[in-house]
Amino acid sequence: MATPSPKTCVACGRHIAPSELYYRFTLVLQGEQDVLEPSGSSGTGEELASLMRKLEEGPEDPREWEEQVHWERTGVICAACRAVVMRTLAPPSSGETDPH
Repeated sequence: MATPSPKTCVACGRHIAPSELYYRFTLVLQGEQDVLEPSGSSGTGEELASLMRKLEEGPEDPREWEEQVHWERTGVICAACRAVVMRTLAPPSSGETDPH
């Protein structure tokens, strides 16, 4: 029987022993925007020119643009970090403040 490869938690960096429980994850963030500008406020040409200016003033590196639209990570986390991730991604309970 082959020995399992060593695993390291991507959140805390701790080595996870082969006998320990660990969690695989895939996280995908995809940027979306339903409306560019309220309709009727300006002509289509002006809206397009404004969008082009924003694109030209944006980051130089195309990878930064790509990550604003699609960001994906996979990995392994330990049980302690799983609890933190679950709390972070859980919907807020009533009475909790907005994280932003």
